[in-house]
Amino acid sequence: MFKKILIANRGEIAVRVIRACREMDIATVAVFSEADRGALHVSKAGEAYCLGPAPARESYLNIEKIIATAKRSGAEAIHPGYGFLSENAAFARACGEAGIKFIGPSPSAMEVMGSKTRARQAVEKAGVPFVPGSSRGLSLAEAEAEAVRIGFPVMIKAAAGGGGKGMRMVRSASELKAAFETARSEAQRSFNDGEIYLEKLIENPRHIEIQVLGDEHGNLVYLGERECSVQRRHQKVMEEAPSAIVDEDMRRRMGEVAVQAAKSAGYTNAGTVEFLVDNDRKFYFLEMNTRLQVEHPVTEMVTGLDLVHLQLRIAAGEKLPFRQEDVRIRGHALECRVYAEDPDNNFFPSPGRITRLAQPSGPGIREDCGVYEGWVVPLDYDPMLSKLIVYAPDRASAIARMQRALDEYFVGGIKTNLALIRRILSDPDFVAARIDTGFLDRLLTGRNGAGQPSGELDEVAAISAAFFAMAAVHNGRDGDAPAASRQNASPAWKRAARSEALRNP
Repeated sequence: MFKKILIANRGEIAVRVIRACREMDIATVAVFSEADRGALHVSKAGEAYCLGPAPARESYLNIEKIIATAKRSGAEAIHPGYGFLSENAAFARACGEAGIKFIGPSPSAMEVMGSKTRARQAVEKAGVPFVPGSSRGLSLAEAEAEAVRIGFPVMIKAAAGGGGKGMRMVRSASELKAAFETARSEAQRSFNDGEIYLEKLIENPRHIEIQVLGDEHGNLVYLGERECSVQRRHQKVMEEAPSAIVDEDMRRRMGEVAVQAAKSAGYTNAGTVEFLVDNDRKFYFLEMNTRLQVEHPVTEMVTGLDLVHLQLRIAAGEKLPFRQEDVRIRGHALECRVYAEDPDNNFFPSPGRITRLAQPSGPGIREDCGVYEGWVVPLDYDPMLSKLIVYAPDRASAIARMQRALDEYFVGGIKTNLALIRRILSDPDFVAARIDTGFLDRLLTGRNGAGQPSGELDEVAAISAAFFAMAAVHNGRDGDAPAASRQNASPAWKRAARSEALRNP
């Protein structure tokens, strides 16, 4: 086993990995930008080194500085977390060339699954079902012909896409040219790659993913599914395991297909195969994420497995300590992503000092947190503060437990999405598991006529607003950054990371 590991990330995932290393008696090295000098992960690690200024390109995306820091500190391996360089094949390759173990899949597996068109080609050869459409980039004329072949409506997608960038829905031939050109332009700006392909639009799908885990001795297993349909603009907000619509037979079939897809890329370590599921419960390959997912805790809760421990053991050359038939799904887990953002103001980030922090606890409650009271949330990175996870014997009990936990949760000095999470949990469609990828958009616009805030929630919102206003006055600021800065800053780190990955194939 490794004696020392560097964590090339920040926030809650860096803290999560540090804790796992401490349990395994592995020394830890944190890296940080100047904006993160006082961050929680810096104080939790055994050693910490500054990479440079706040911009991600000069710090968390700087491969040379991270490798040099690993060598300087004597770290034998690097855990990339998620985001930043976690799916960057050039980074994984640079680690290997420097004699440092990359805790994740091989660079070649990343390259196969990192492009949606290459991934489609790989799984097609393996016989994995995927959404009808093209398996390579198309010109406008080819896209028009493909749309006629598979039938409208269609989705135009960027091959290097993520987070909804370079994606457009087209319902008729008259809309296709403008949508194609807009998507291609956005893809080029966001990912430095204008490759565009087409898929048949699946109406009101559920987004369900399968966790896979493979060692370096040819053993590969699936660890059940996660329901990720509660999302806004293709960004997940809440996840749960298991899915309410997946029975044992469907879980087995999806799991076997996920393993088949992973094997087609020669995959090792932790990864996630994502599927769209239609109204007839038919599932189609969407993409593979070649890293640990944000939502991995719900899988840990229902399987009793520690995925970070297993990642480290796999990277150290150990075999998986169990077989597929040993995996059991028990109970139900929910995860809510807590963001420093204002849902009432177009979800703009809300940076600033956390003046008060009351965190939930009690039976079945877990919080993976990256902040503390007094910490100043920077504008430079993803606005996630923490992940609140609950476990209970069944879904109804898990929802009730999450509602109780949220009643204990308070973040002062900045705005958060906690009120929105409460609203989701009380929505009749969510409670009945009638959800799909359009659920949250319908809830936000009131199109489903359900889940509107009650008088009690209105009162809570008013009290919270008053508290935020007083805190802002007390701190001598208006509580928000200028709208223009907020608008431009939120996705910048993600665009930079993706562009960096594609710039260094």
